[in-house]
Amino acid sequence: MPEPRRGLAFGFAAYAMWGTFPLYWPLLEPAGAAEILAHRVLWSALTMGLLLLALGRMTQLRAVLRDRRVRLLLTIGAAVISVNWVTYIWGVNNDRVVETSLGYFINPLVTVLMGVVVLNERLRPLQWMALGLALGAVAVLALDYGRVPWVAVILAFSFGSYGLCKKTANVGATESLAFETAVIAPFAAGYVAWLGWTGGSNFASHGAGHALLFATTGIVTAIPLICFGAAATRVSMVSLGLLQYLAPIIQFALGVLWFHEDMPAGRWVGFVLVWIALVVFTVEAVNHRRRQLRLTVEATTAA
Repeated sequence: MPEPRRGLAFGFAAYAMWGTFPLYWPLLEPAGAAEILAHRVLWSALTMGLLLLALGRMTQLRAVLRDRRVRLLLTIGAAVISVNWVTYIWGVNNDRVVETSLGYFINPLVTVLMGVVVLNERLRPLQWMALGLALGAVAVLALDYGRVPWVAVILAFSFGSYGLCKKTANVGATESLAFETAVIAPFAAGYVAWLGWTGGSNFASHGAGHALLFATTGIVTAIPLICFGAAATRVSMVSLGLLQYLAPIIQFALGVLWFHEDMPAGRWVGFVLVWIALVVFTVEAVNHRRRQLRLTVEATTAA
């Protein structure tokens, strides 16, 4: 199979798995979001440590440990991804799957906005238009919900912040996640120990199958990441950017069709505005990339 096609297959697999996470987290109930997060961190730290050894990337991890700036960025990243994970798990397990999908729909637009605010990047007119539509969509949804859709907002901004930390740190996905989970692991272990001490732990309290599901949280975290890393090296950023919409599309479909969450007219209007904003944003990005490539080719030919 040609490399680009393999890359698309890996990318599809990664985002499809992320999209079906709403089917997985409820299996760990009656554990709450904080307990599930703690176990996800601990089992992910173990899984990523084994992966580092298997892939022979301990040298890259040592390079991360020697760089104070990278350590700081990844520590901040560890904090914000923890917020993202616990918010997502809580949303899925509290009948807000549709709202979690909204967070990942607007995430690309939030990322662009953060580039303007933090990195002083300049937006093109159609990008501003897409951001305006997204802001209008959030306002419509806030009126429909009777509140700000805070689950979606937290997910979008925490994942956008995480992406900014990762982009600035510029290190490999495996060693960066291994470092991040190792940073949070002592806090997670302390919380799990406290739950066990106080009798509030759900681990091993509901049979061997339930305990095994807790243990698989590390694998469930690692496998999509590995597929994503394989896709990122084989396909263009445009293709990868289009694939990222697959996960929230699956989440939205699960929320409406599987979990039967309410979708009144006002909510549909808000989501349609988000989808229009994403179409404008994506088409503009693709056309801009094509123009840049054409100018590069023309400049090379002229030289």
